[in-house]
Amino acid sequence: MHEEVVHEPHKKGNKLSDVILGGQDGLVSILGLLLGLAAATRSSRIIIAGGLATIFAETLSMAAVAYTSKMADRDHYAAEREREIKEVKEVPEIERREIIDIYQAKGFSGKLLKEIVDHITSDHNLWIDTMMREELELLPIVKRDVYWYSLTVGLSTLGGALLPLVPFFFLSVHVALICSLFLSIVILAAVGIYKARMTFGNPLKSALQMVVIGMGAAVAGYLIGVLFKTS
Repeated sequence: MHEEVVHEPHKKGNKLSDVILGGQDGLVSILGLLLGLAAATRSSRIIIAGGLATIFAETLSMAAVAYTSKMADRDHYAAEREREIKEVKEVPEIERREIIDIYQAKGFSGKLLKEIVDHITSDHNLWIDTMMREELELLPIVKRDVYWYSLTVGLSTLGGALLPLVPFFFLSVHVALICSLFLSIVILAAVGIYKARMTFGNPLKSALQMVVIGMGAAVAGYLIGVLFKTS
């Protein structure tokens, strides 16, 4: 595996999606749990204990899933690269024709096209890298990026999940529940607006989508809690 190969940096947009993925998952999951627990019991201690246990389990789970999914992508890239290496070695004319087709589709022709193809096919690694990027649309993934991705998703999950739980440390269950709901709505709406501004979407629509998703999970958790309500 060529880990030293130049790779595309982790763009700001990708980082934003990683943070939203973890933060939204953490907040929505815990909000539903907290409402369910608050509906089932009036003990702040039980709610906090259940919330903390779920938060750390969710954080580790999300980080692990992020790691394994990126490692799967990395392994897929390595397998496809080995296949391309074999094809360039065994059927070079077919692979050269594919390079020609790729750059013809980009608008190159004549002498310039020939020079481009000759340059690419004269360097084995450049040839393989070009096939991976242009034909298969795959980019190399190095372990450092896998670790950063997993850490980003894990920490954002932890941060998003802790926020709805904070009021239960200081307030009665009823008041904490209201504060947690209000805080969660504000955070979800703010994230939706920020996401829309970063991606040129509709801020109001994006905020509404985030809030509806979060409140849907909260209502589901609350209804389940009501079914098991204790005296």
